[in-house]
Amino acid sequence: MTGIIRYGAGNIFSLTAALERLGIPYGMINTKEDFEKFDRYIIPGVGHAGAAMHKLEQTGLVPTIKALNKPTLGICVGMQLLTSYSEEGDSNLLGIFPIKTLKFKDSSTYKVPHTGWNQVFPEKENPLFQNIPSGSHFYFVHSYFIEYDKAYTLLSATYSNEFSASIWHDNFYGVQFHPEKSGVYGETLLTNFSKL
Repeated sequence: MTGIIRYGAGNIFSLTAALERLGIPYGMINTKEDFEKFDRYIIPGVGHAGAAMHKLEQTGLVPTIKALNKPTLGICVGMQLLTSYSEEGDSNLLGIFPIKTLKFKDSSTYKVPHTGWNQVFPEKENPLFQNIPSGSHFYFVHSYFIEYDKAYTLLSATYSNEFSASIWHDNFYGVQFHPEKSGVYGETLLTNFSKL
């Protein structure tokens, strides 16, 4: 069963609606004790990484999250929280990945935030992206990106510069896009995660 870590960072309705549609059982994690009830975890999040980290710290769940050894998926800001630092709010984050979250440069060609469908390209084989072809489109909404580092990049994408659309290290995964808003391939990803 999948546990969704609740820390007050944004609307999770679209995520829970997608899990229900796919018949994936889930529950909410509000306390340290709740983690024991689940086989895998999702860290959701929308909005400001610095503010999200502050809320997460207030829950007292940070040491437990850092010590997790079951599959854990960060989505959007939830993925950014897994990195060591964000330019958004000049914030230190969880530091599970020794990489940074940086701001896109606004230009006449590339408007910030990066909003809409973008292609992603696999850099490594991983069961999270089973049955998802290279070059598939996913739905993004973000002004900050995870710097590209080959060691941790599962999927790459390009919007004014190359960035990590998905990262992976041990049992921790992150996706910058919103799988719950990404049609059939987003649903495939959520189903794959439920089987990890």
